[in-house]
Amino acid sequence: YRRLPKEQAVVFPVISVLSGRRNNPPDEGVRPLCVYNPIHYQELPELFMDYICSLTGKSPSTTGAGSEGALTKGPFNAICATADLNNALVSMLLSGYGGFSSAAGYIGPEYRVDHDISLLIPEIWCRLFPHERDPKKLIEAGHLEKLDDYEHDGKRVLMSRLGYRITSKFVHTFFGRVFDNPGSVFTDKILRPETQDPAVFADGIDNIVEAQERVAQMYFADGSIDDACPPLRALLHIMAYGKWEGKDAHHPEFRALFTRDMLLASEWYKERLKVKQQRDIQLWKRHVTTLGEFLALSSHRDEALRLGIRDRLEQAKLELDRVSSDAYRKDLRGTIGADPIHRGAIATRPLARTKVEGTRPYAETAPR
Repeated sequence: YRRLPKEQAVVFPVISVLSGRRNNPPDEGVRPLCVYNPIHYQELPELFMDYICSLTGKSPSTTGAGSEGALTKGPFNAICATADLNNALVSMLLSGYGGFSSAAGYIGPEYRVDHDISLLIPEIWCRLFPHERDPKKLIEAGHLEKLDDYEHDGKRVLMSRLGYRITSKFVHTFFGRVFDNPGSVFTDKILRPETQDPAVFADGIDNIVEAQERVAQMYFADGSIDDACPPLRALLHIMAYGKWEGKDAHHPEFRALFTRDMLLASEWYKERLKVKQQRDIQLWKRHVTTLGEFLALSSHRDEALRLGIRDRLEQAKLELDRVSSDAYRKDLRGTIGADPIHRGAIATRPLARTKVEGTRPYAETAPR
């Protein structure tokens, strides 16, 4: 199709991060989480609110719902959660990836879709040209609509946390590459779940916002907020308390923190590059030392000759010179760098047993 010679590689860039969501209608003891239409796009602040919270809906094979992070991050990841989040945020800022998500389970309380939508996403995305996956172009063309906060029964509903969702124009333009008559499958009630039951929809939004607030406050309680990079720290303030330095999530100064230009110009990103260089220097110094020590052992001369240790030592010295240079620091610009550790290890405290809604009666939580 591209008229490339057969010996030339076909480059197909990955420019989207595609997540899946488990959604559920209201059930006895379980609040609704069925507010998403088939595909949503979220800008980085809203996307990372979801990543931080990791909220999941009730699965047919389990008995409850709650924050996945409460059940998995502690037991399976001994690294402070802020390190993973810092790295993920830097990588997405540098790469310009767009964060999309698809629905599984339910779309609104009336439509059960199981995993059908999630399984369909690869079929849709592989039929989109790279320029068609650009969120800005999708928004400009009317394929995505922005969701705004609104009032329901005298209460503010923060629907903006859902970002953008696909429109009927998206359905007819892109789903038509898979379906003969996509409009008959993806009706207005599916594209606009709030039309199915406004009260359930509003409670579903509140469920998300309250869970995000609860999870964000844990970062303040255990002190790991101090290890978050500035954009992430600002985001956690907004999730937990609604404001950051008196600004809400829509303020231009807050949104500017999540731009590539701001990242590259920031001192905290330059510190990541400095830390990366320092760690590389330490690594290659260790290589030089250990190779030299091995080479000096008279009992290992034959083995050193067989393994080419002398040549390896010279290569290690050259690499040490390279990573120690100012040019190497400049070459690191545009890379993820390394996450600095600002504080010492958090003192060990006894585990707290916390009641959660989920597949297990209790989740053990401890300082990250």
